[in-house]
Amino acid sequence: MPRVESGLDVLVHRRGSLLRGRRFAVLAHQASVDGRLEHAVTLLHDLGRARLVRLFAPEHGLWGAEQDHAPIRAARDPVTGLRVHSLYGTRREPTPAMLRGLDALVVDLQDVGARYYTFQWTLALAMRACARSGVEVIVVDRPNPLGGEIVEGNVPDPAFASFVGLYPLPARPGLTLGEVARYLNEHHRLGCRLTVVPMRGWRRAMLWEDTDLPWVSPSPNMPATSTARVYPGGCLIEGTNLSEGRGTTRPFEWIGAPYLDAHRYAARLERLKLPGVTFRPARFIPTFHKWAGRLCGGVQLHVTDVERFKPYLTSIGLIAAARAEAPRGFSWKRPPYEFERTKLPIDILFGTDTIRRAIERGATLPAIERSWARELDDFNKRRAPSLLYR
Repeated sequence: MPRVESGLDVLVHRRGSLLRGRRFAVLAHQASVDGRLEHAVTLLHDLGRARLVRLFAPEHGLWGAEQDHAPIRAARDPVTGLRVHSLYGTRREPTPAMLRGLDALVVDLQDVGARYYTFQWTLALAMRACARSGVEVIVVDRPNPLGGEIVEGNVPDPAFASFVGLYPLPARPGLTLGEVARYLNEHHRLGCRLTVVPMRGWRRAMLWEDTDLPWVSPSPNMPATSTARVYPGGCLIEGTNLSEGRGTTRPFEWIGAPYLDAHRYAARLERLKLPGVTFRPARFIPTFHKWAGRLCGGVQLHVTDVERFKPYLTSIGLIAAARAEAPRGFSWKRPPYEFERTKLPIDILFGTDTIRRAIERGATLPAIERSWARELDDFNKRRAPSLLYR
């Protein structure tokens, strides 16, 4: 058995009575598996004396086939025959009709420890809807692949709320999905009847590799734990015309564009002396997405010290360096982006326009990092009552 038991393992093998005699639905995706790689839908469908009647799917769908930003259509699960309702597209929260007749909604989603990952916001909207309909939400918890000790980034301005940050969380909040649910329910008064099924054996200092759990890609461009490690900053690249490596075998680890010289870009980045990371000159050709079919000069991020590495600050450095290296080639991506049609994508990714403006005026990385120090300290104090693990 793995060193850590996920909340799904605990629910199915230790706390099945939680669902006994109840009609329930499941919100899940392809990474919703137990330690033996059995899927949550199969396990919960076969659970005795309880009845699974409905399924919900987040971004990328129940089986993770769709690429980013692709609307998910309603479907039918080929294993159970149950209808799968989409929560990513024209509708992002369950309707009262979808929740009618349910006693509970079981949520099993593998998160990656970054504010932009939309699964936590699908959960938040589902919690709000369930609160209105009197349906209990049961979150079966899973490890944060980055651990739960390090918190990084600014706390967003609510004026920049979007589907990459419905509520103000730093880019790397250091929470599991169950803890996110507890925090949002308490601090933003969602009014949800919430139960979190904790993991067994997980500790905040653990990285994914320490858990012995199998890694299943929770989205098409999250193939490995090394991707998750850089993602709390790497997603910022989506707000620019730089390729974030989609359409390659190293999404979010390869960053570049046709207008960059790989060696000059790498040398500029190394001069920033960012902790825990080395930048190797790289050239790549994306097969789809930005710059598809074009040779991009850029870098590959090699994380050399996971405890010192700062993915958010590092990606601000990647953006600032690209803008300085090629001011005529670099540009900010224009809307729409993640259902937002007015604000710049980079501003909703930052959760503010102040960081973009700081980059534009040439502010140093230490100055930018200092700008969020006090609000991050305040967030750390606020999140403490929501923590489930030492």
